[in-house]
Amino acid sequence: MAAVKKEVEETRQSGDWSGGKGILPARETLGPLFLMATTPAFSIVFFHVCAYMNGNFWEFAKVCFTDGLFTTIYRIWPSAFDPEAMKMIVAFMVFELILQKYMPGKDFKATVTPTGNIPIYKANGMQSYIFTLATLISLAYYDIIRPALVYDKFGEILSSMNAFAFAFCFLLLIKGFVAPTNSDSGTNGNIVIDFYWGMELHPRILGWDVKMFTNCRMGMMFWAVGILCFAHKNMELNDGILQIGMAVNVALQLIYISKFFYWEMGYMCSMDIQHDRAGYYICWGCLVWVPSVYTSHSFYLAANAPEISTLAAAALFTFGFLMIWTNYDSDNQRYIFRQSNGECLIWGKKPRKIIAEYTTAGGDTKKSLLLLDGWWKVSRHFHYMPEILASLCWSLPALNSGLVGPYFYSFFLTILLIDRAFRDDDRCRKKYGPYWDKYCTEVPYMIVPFVI
Repeated sequence: MAAVKKEVEETRQSGDWSGGKGILPARETLGPLFLMATTPAFSIVFFHVCAYMNGNFWEFAKVCFTDGLFTTIYRIWPSAFDPEAMKMIVAFMVFELILQKYMPGKDFKATVTPTGNIPIYKANGMQSYIFTLATLISLAYYDIIRPALVYDKFGEILSSMNAFAFAFCFLLLIKGFVAPTNSDSGTNGNIVIDFYWGMELHPRILGWDVKMFTNCRMGMMFWAVGILCFAHKNMELNDGILQIGMAVNVALQLIYISKFFYWEMGYMCSMDIQHDRAGYYICWGCLVWVPSVYTSHSFYLAANAPEISTLAAAALFTFGFLMIWTNYDSDNQRYIFRQSNGECLIWGKKPRKIIAEYTTAGGDTKKSLLLLDGWWKVSRHFHYMPEILASLCWSLPALNSGLVGPYFYSFFLTILLIDRAFRDDDRCRKKYGPYWDKYCTEVPYMIVPFVI
């Protein structure tokens, strides 16, 4: 315990509080190497299992036992150079890059970084989101495009994006060494970690913010576009009728994603943006893992949705909507609290707070406010609970029709958010020191009261 306190105090005094330790093991070299060697293959295997094996991983395991793992993966791996897939990817990327830079929006100043920089973003996420979906629907309505083609070519799209994402991460590695955007950069002293975690916190290329592009305009935007394309495939397979389970699945996700883009500037002040550098973990994850895993239940349901009753659909939608609203409201409470410097009302009263001091890498002492009211007096990461429950609601229309496949996202999200909660707690303890200890005394539970 004394060693931990010493590490926290040394880190706090140095101003280097940009990282945090989670619960997942092997974060140094071996863990990243393992993930970089396996996650690209898993994205393809997951697609194949959902597309051709009814979401049943046990069926895939039996094939591997018979034919061998590497032989099976080699056989099922789609081409990375399919012309139709590449055309769709390039068109989508160019379209989103144009919207990111030229769609009107106010400038937004995000949270100060460990070295004292203040990132500035154009707040045009909701406008870009609405314009993107309106364009997709219009092109489909006038038969200019066939959205279901994304479903038909999804394996090739993932294969191409795997190749692109690796090349892009390598470009970011080189850029971090030779032309970093600002002082929030530098080597970790390990080339594997530099590639995996990234060299820069807020890299920009030709004026485009890299993490806003990969995280928001590629990952999150494709999440919305992809599930609409999968819904179109479901209609093609059912004589123009959208199955009710598919409708609940897509509707809940679109509400959740709409909430994300409405709150996009709040996300630009979150852990993903403030503290995770732009490397394989974030950029490959948003370019490949998000399209592959976050849309997996919708991809599965497109061709495998079982019939569910109207009552069950209504119950899932109602509870899912409530969870999405709760997740949004908790995030919004903290956002308003920060933007108003604590001068606001939460649940009808002025919120209690802790004024915490921290030191930047340049030696400057600054202050932050820690919220002690609203949802944030329930637990320190309360917003993760409704997010996990919402994901379960939009997966449950699959019922028991597939083994693991339709529910993998909820399982993954639970592990991801628990690990993130531990990482964020460790980072905040390094950043705020005794102020964070006081905060933990006031709000003793990390996520679920009386459990964790």
